[in-house]
Amino acid sequence: MKKVVIALSVLALLSSCVSKKKYAELEAKNKETQDLLNTCTVKLNSCLEEKASLAATAAALKDQNKNLMETSKEMAILSTKGAQNIEKALESIKEKDLKISRMQDALTKKDSVTLAVVTSLKSAVGLSDPDIEINVEKGVVFISIADKLLFKSGSYEVTDRAKGVLAKVAKVINDKPDFECMVEGHTDNVPYVGNKILLDNWDLSVKRSTSIVRVLTNQLGVKPSQLIAAGRSSYVPLVENNSAENRARNRRTRIVVLPKIDQFYEMVEKEMKKQQK
Repeated sequence: MKKVVIALSVLALLSSCVSKKKYAELEAKNKETQDLLNTCTVKLNSCLEEKASLAATAAALKDQNKNLMETSKEMAILSTKGAQNIEKALESIKEKDLKISRMQDALTKKDSVTLAVVTSLKSAVGLSDPDIEINVEKGVVFISIADKLLFKSGSYEVTDRAKGVLAKVAKVINDKPDFECMVEGHTDNVPYVGNKILLDNWDLSVKRSTSIVRVLTNQLGVKPSQLIAAGRSSYVPLVENNSAENRARNRRTRIVVLPKIDQFYEMVEKEMKKQQK
């Protein structure tokens, strides 16, 4: 994600915006988590393949010993070496089963938490308004709200209509005190023309983000420590800015819900360390 560029002339006004360090840390943490999840999935697939190979080996050894018993009446017991190989193969299968079970439990827990967040948000916000979208990308929940619900054109003052929508979002956030939410402001590519306080779309996107953060904290009871304000200007569009309709889609505020699934991280990291030994 690109860094937020804030003009030096408005630093005093935007002092409440998210720090570049905090935003970068959040981005790094999200990437680290996704990389860990991808690595875990690769390990899981590898374990499944190894399990199948070991099962085939064990079956072959059993057949071999059975044939030996049938062709030699004098053989009363399996050869010691064959029996040991079968035992080792079976023990290895049990060990792989345990590792697979642990990783599947961890992945299931993460998916369950994400599903619970989406369900809570959709229940609270509702699906009847086409200007509100709730989706999941790479295990992270996103709430995208069209700017026409939140602000007047070129303004960063939150409308009364928007407060009703934000109240529903705040309820879900307040029910999840161990979550963090990043509020991202997005604009279209039309250069900002307005008062001298805001210089460009960067300023406008960040100011809209901090305005929403203030409504959530000052009026709707969300803890400031759970919120991060950020602006993306016009550089992460949903569609090309080649029509009035598309520009309207790109003017939006996105709330990124970031669960702190500490137990999930610990479980996966512990299992990964075991496999590295």
